[in-house]
Amino acid sequence: MPFSTPQLPIVVIISYHLHYKIFCFRAVNQLNGIDVEGKSLKVELAVEKRGRKGPRGPGAPFGGIPGQSRQTDFPLRILVQSDMVGAIIGRQGSTIRQITQQTRARVDVHRKDNVGSLEKAITIYGNPENCTNACKRILEVMQQEANNTNKGEISLKILAHNNLIGRIIGKGGNTIKRIMQETETKITVSSINDINSFNLERIITVKGTIDNMSRAEAQISSKLRQSYENDLQAMAPQTMMFPGLHPMAMMATAVLSDKEFFKGIGYGSRGLYTGQAPYPGMYPAGSSQAGGDTQETTYLYIPNNAVGAIIGTKGSHIRNIIRFSGASVKIAPIDETKPQETQNERRVTIVGSPEAQWKAQYLIFEKMREEGFVAGSDDVRLTVEIMVPSSQVGRIIGKGGQNVRELQRVTGSVIKLPEQGASPQEDETTVHIIGPFFSVQSAQRRIRAMVLQSVVPPQGRPRQPRPQKDPSQSEATSTEQQQ
Repeated sequence: MPFSTPQLPIVVIISYHLHYKIFCFRAVNQLNGIDVEGKSLKVELAVEKRGRKGPRGPGAPFGGIPGQSRQTDFPLRILVQSDMVGAIIGRQGSTIRQITQQTRARVDVHRKDNVGSLEKAITIYGNPENCTNACKRILEVMQQEANNTNKGEISLKILAHNNLIGRIIGKGGNTIKRIMQETETKITVSSINDINSFNLERIITVKGTIDNMSRAEAQISSKLRQSYENDLQAMAPQTMMFPGLHPMAMMATAVLSDKEFFKGIGYGSRGLYTGQAPYPGMYPAGSSQAGGDTQETTYLYIPNNAVGAIIGTKGSHIRNIIRFSGASVKIAPIDETKPQETQNERRVTIVGSPEAQWKAQYLIFEKMREEGFVAGSDDVRLTVEIMVPSSQVGRIIGKGGQNVRELQRVTGSVIKLPEQGASPQEDETTVHIIGPFFSVQSAQRRIRAMVLQSVVPPQGRPRQPRPQKDPSQSEATSTEQQQ
């Protein structure tokens, strides 16, 4: 409901169900700035007030407003020299608090990521104007610090996914040339050779006066944001195959994935980008992605001779998987009580949100493919196990096995459950899913959705002990969780 005073613009706060997020963004764009009774209408997505704050782990970013939830729209991400971080944060966080209070943007300095690196990432959340204002204030702090230490002029380094860079450069370089001319800046883009499977971001370097760099940032961010929203809307219809999964999770690995799969579901891999890289992406490291805090446990089985490849030299590869996905990934040791020759597989336990599950499992499948554990162009096929309430097994199987047969047909995976009618011995039953990555992912998401439907009323409202609150209306946020 709008509210205003004679001195202030009319403000509209929009709350929405998570499933209608894209339409909410459209409403914000269409309503913002229109004239109402002689006043300018200002529309923003409200920050969720859950009253719950996740634990801050050792790798958690430094936030200027403790406890404030992050918005999940497109953030501005910049790189700064590591020796500038102290000045940006200020004594006991005073400078960054001042920036966030003045600009109404959330600023996360990822000071503990990439320990020993010369540069650190900063992620700025908020509406475009607030992000630009916060970025400008950071540039001013950096310039003051550079003056104090005789380091000369500073530059602005913006992080953007490789698959968005083409739209920043434009055909024949037209877009980037126009931005340089209009803002009187010099703009360069880092080489495509600098990216890899765990870092798909490129660096856009802007040089000029602080005012001009800020103007260039606003134009670059506007183009990135528009491209992001276009990609998100294009991918959204395909999420029917993966219920409960945010489209951004698919975007996170699509650039690395089998292009034929994405063509098959009506969307090519062009234009997709990662949500998280070694520099934390759309969601900071350790945060609950896409606003959800549901933790799922999945068991993935890999051949014994693949364990070394998944772990990597001194654990480097599995650490990258954990970092990229935000999931907990643990490989079980060999069971000393059983003969080693009978143990052909090792169990990998993955704990995390649906988005974290997608990324972690994808990277394991992809590493298996890269290391040649399949012949030619064949897909890597692995066994995945998930636990479901024993009371729901009959529903998953369906009358005469109808449901499970349909699941296998639609997803292309093999699904094994206990025989219908067998009395369960435990509260939970194991579901075995066998197939290539996209098939087992689709089966997992559909089975979990079926289980979830059994505990959610038809209107889609989760049952709560306090009926006076309506949790079906959620506001844009992502809560922190410990990585």
